[in-house]
Amino acid sequence: MRNEPSFSLYIPEPDARPGGVPDFSHLRLEPAGAADRPHPETRGLDMREVPYRFVRVLDDEGQAVGPWKPDVPVETLIRGLRAMMLTRIFDDRMFRAHRQGKTSFYMKSTGEEAIPVAQSLMLGKGDMCFPTYRVLGWLMARDYPLIDLVNQIFSNERDPLKGRQLPILYSARDYGFYSLSGNLGSRMGHAVGWAMASAYKGDDKLALAYVGDGTTAEGDFHEALTFASVYHAPCLLCITNNQWAISSYSGFAGAQEAPLAARAIGFGLPGLRVDGNDFLAVWAVTQWAVERARANLGATLIEFVTYRVAGHSTSDDPTRYRPSDEASHFPLGDPVERLKRHLIALGEWDDARHAALTEELDQAVRAAMKEGEAVGTLGKSKPPVSEMFEHVFSEPDWRVIEQRREMGV
Repeated sequence: MRNEPSFSLYIPEPDARPGGVPDFSHLRLEPAGAADRPHPETRGLDMREVPYRFVRVLDDEGQAVGPWKPDVPVETLIRGLRAMMLTRIFDDRMFRAHRQGKTSFYMKSTGEEAIPVAQSLMLGKGDMCFPTYRVLGWLMARDYPLIDLVNQIFSNERDPLKGRQLPILYSARDYGFYSLSGNLGSRMGHAVGWAMASAYKGDDKLALAYVGDGTTAEGDFHEALTFASVYHAPCLLCITNNQWAISSYSGFAGAQEAPLAARAIGFGLPGLRVDGNDFLAVWAVTQWAVERARANLGATLIEFVTYRVAGHSTSDDPTRYRPSDEASHFPLGDPVERLKRHLIALGEWDDARHAALTEELDQAVRAAMKEGEAVGTLGKSKPPVSEMFEHVFSEPDWRVIEQRREMGV
């Protein structure tokens, strides 16, 4: 006879499924201004309590408060608001275009725009972003041509990537945007390697990488942290904790057991847990991590707490696995509205200017879509077949030459 109690396997479950009442109490949030700001040159091992705090700058009235409050020019704040608004308007138009059969696939950034926009404006032109999904705001903040986005999404003959990527897996080296990959965790290691190379060459360029909460459970993530820690790689390793990885919630990656930022502790890295819907908080922690990296102290792990308002993609129906009104219960609000409220509180913005900018951006997106549709939407035009032989080898070998001859291109 056994006297020991039997084990039972614990299976994580979200706080609410469809029809339930949303509950975000597990996030353990703090008021704006509550978290201390350590000196950027503090040893990672001396910051073991920091990942359990919560960095916020904007309070409920739109005022910037606390030790993390950054000094950001009003012109930059307005640029940030514009890029966030443009991202959301573009997303809405493209989502509708998918429903009309004009493209094969799309993913919206709704609710997460503050993260890539603030970081894009904060980092330098030569720094490199290794993106995950929902980082379109990075390109919007750097004025990437809308028509290039439209042509790639429509998969037409003027696709800037010549049909070599899926519709939303953008790549724009001149804009500091490394090629996006559907294998999300891989880009974390690439970013660390790129940063190590920058340091090895004596360069001054940083790398920034994104992964979602789900990807933190994969081996690529932990391998990247090992190399970043050991070699003091000048990089910012960012987790976009938007509560859902496709249809599985963040608990399967351990987000309810401890903050994802706390994974930095085991690697001797500093970890920061941040309000990802607060433009100023995103700016402040990015600035902190950049200052640390430029002091040759290596990487920082940053967890941005946010919420994926839309489905994972156009092929996903989130009402099948979460309450339909869950987004309205998320306690950190809408990043666009929060930055708008802050600018109004500063006396630098108002509803009339906001409405005018909305109309201006909507017209710009409409014009780009019209131009792209004239070239062709899904299946209406394609890059020439000869493109498959270009930019593959520096010098084509005999097989490529023969294959091209056989195709007559």
